[in-house]
Amino acid sequence: MHNLPWLKAAHDGFIAQLNRQQVAHAYLVGLDAGYGGEMLALDMAGAALCSQIGQSGACGNCKSCQLQSANSHPDFYQIEADGSQIKVDQIRTLCQKLTSTSQQGGRRVAVILNCERLNQASANALLKTLEEPGKDIVLLLQANMPSRLMATISSRCQRIQVKIPTRLEVKTWLADALKVSDDFSWCLPVVGGPLALVSAVESGRYQTLLDFRKAWAQSLSSGHLCDTLQIVTEKQVSDAIKVLYLVLHRKLIKDQNLDPLKRTALAAFCADVMQQEKRLSVMSTVNSLGLFEGLIIEYTKLIGR
Repeated sequence: MHNLPWLKAAHDGFIAQLNRQQVAHAYLVGLDAGYGGEMLALDMAGAALCSQIGQSGACGNCKSCQLQSANSHPDFYQIEADGSQIKVDQIRTLCQKLTSTSQQGGRRVAVILNCERLNQASANALLKTLEEPGKDIVLLLQANMPSRLMATISSRCQRIQVKIPTRLEVKTWLADALKVSDDFSWCLPVVGGPLALVSAVESGRYQTLLDFRKAWAQSLSSGHLCDTLQIVTEKQVSDAIKVLYLVLHRKLIKDQNLDPLKRTALAAFCADVMQQEKRLSVMSTVNSLGLFEGLIIEYTKLIGR
């Protein structure tokens, strides 16, 4: 499964259903794209469209597989968010297309990526198709955060179970994927998963995260915001805040001699830092310098320097 061993069981289970001709009309892949959620959903779609499915999945050689590989299969539909939401017109158009006759004589398959971005109207538009899907239609819904998906949608889908790999398993996989011995796994909560981490390393984002970690440690120790954190761009603010949370969380774990009252206050401060990060998504502009300096001042008061 594209060298992602934690996906194999889920993938093989779906292939077994295809071979038994016991395919459900809708599946929910509740797995972040950074762990391969999108990859799994798209592989399942390719297998569902394949006309010569084998024990290991899509054959890769039939006409359907060739069309899918060329991104031109007429019976395959992929929906992604238009901006921050999946809009009702996107779902209405999809549902209308799914009522047409299959051009290749097989299944009609739709993948909805990051489906928790369905708004109320688009979710309601999808419900009728989920309840009365029609013959030979397979809907594959992928969610980075399945807990945010409306219950009326998730309850009508068969859940694809994927066991999230342990940090040790991820470290082993990353060492092989990146051909390095360094431990990159500390920033998994920031980037979202091992696939995203590989991308971050290759793009240079990881180095920026590493710089943020060093800068926060220095700033918390000195009580003054260091130069690196004074030039953070608006797009980097969320990453910087998440890294600060990891630095503080690590301090909670490692500093066993911390006064119990201060430990409680530090835990509350950690929670507040993550609330700050969540509020960023609804802020039109962010004064990162003021935000960061305020956090350093609050931390310094908490520690009691």
